[in-house]
Amino acid sequence: MHISVYDTYVQRPDGRRMHFDILVPVELRDREAVLAHGRTYLAAKGLAPSELRAEKCNYCHMESANPAVEEEIASSGFAIIEMENCD
Repeated sequence: MHISVYDTYVQRPDGRRMHFDILVPVELRDREAVLAHGRTYLAAKGLAPSELRAEKCNYCHMESANPAVEEEIASSGFAIIEMENCD
């Protein structure tokens, strides 16, 4: 499975900059749908989903998904790779 990777940054209420990647099937080209997945992730972390704006979520590249990412995308439509300050 080929996936698109969206490099995403969100300012947390504590002032730290959160960095994560949103992984979606390469066929998903609707930017608002990608942002909606990011908002779902933020809500699950207890953060305000409204903090995610289009200028903070940019297409980065396309790659082949590993089996764990494929499984996550199959079950929820997206996967997240936590990079910085996602605790």
